Amino acid sequence: MRVLALDNFITGAAKNLSSLQDNPDFEFRQADVNHGVFIGGDARYVLHFASPASPPQYDSNPIHTLKVGTLGTTNMLGLARAKGATFLLASTSEVYGDPLVHPQPETYWGNVNPIGPRGCYDEAKRCAEAFAMAYHRSHDVDTRIIRIFNTHGPRMQVSDGRAVPNFMAQAIRGEPLTVYGDGSQTRSLCYVSDLVSGVLAVLERGDELPINLGNPQEVTVLELAETIIRLAGSSSTIDFRDLPVDDPKQRRPDIARAQKLLGWQPKVSLEDGLRRTLEYFRSVV
Repeated sequence: MRVLALDNFITGAAKNLSSLQDNPDFEFRQADVNHGVFIGGDARYVLHFASPASPPQYDSNPIHTLKVGTLGTTNMLGLARAKGATFLLASTSEVYGDPLVHPQPETYWGNVNPIGPRGCYDEAKRCAEAFAMAYHRSHDVDTRIIRIFNTHGPRMQVSDGRAVPNFMAQAIRGEPLTVYGDGSQTRSLCYVSDLVSGVLAVLERGDELPINLGNPQEVTVLELAETIIRLAGSSSTIDFRDLPVDDPKQRRPDIARAQKLLGWQPKVSLEDGLRRTLEYFRSVV
């Protein structure tokens, strides 16, 4: 199978593709899906992963984030419709907002502030899901929706702004780890290889309804910081800061649907995944 990848590098980096540059079945084009994408030949799958995904990224690019979730999504859905291809939308656990239901099943509609600082990302993804379902119902496009929970692994940006890159860079440098609030808010971290296997399973065996992909092993942010300090062999301390506006207090996926429909669940433990990610960060920090 040949793969055509598109990216405008608003958050990505060309060096991440270096291992693929000599692969005859891989082609890259620098492009912005907000402006439309036109390709010749057939396509079996259209995977729409485009979007800034961390708070610093979408804080810096709120209009682009809204556009890629709306205009970009409709452009890619139009391409999938024209090619008779299966369309997969990379949505997010952020559609649940600051949840009032825990853990979060796909049937939960969420608790989202549409005018808050995170609204440009949360609502863009919620709108993208609505577009996917509309194309499925109105044009019979074969669609898939995955709701990705916190994921980590090699080639994350050091300046990404999310907990794992922040903590690892600070621990390696011996700097205090920045924990917002009292650190009691929770996250559930999935290693990237488990996420990829889940994405492939959704393409092969999924249906049109959303599917949570994430690791249900829940950890507080403070526990995560302390674990990374220990794994890094660091002498870093903890620096507590004010909690950002609308920061989710709990985040844990209910993956019963993925287990039943796909036969999928994560295999990499939290500490094993963190060790692998830490090995990469040692090479770039």
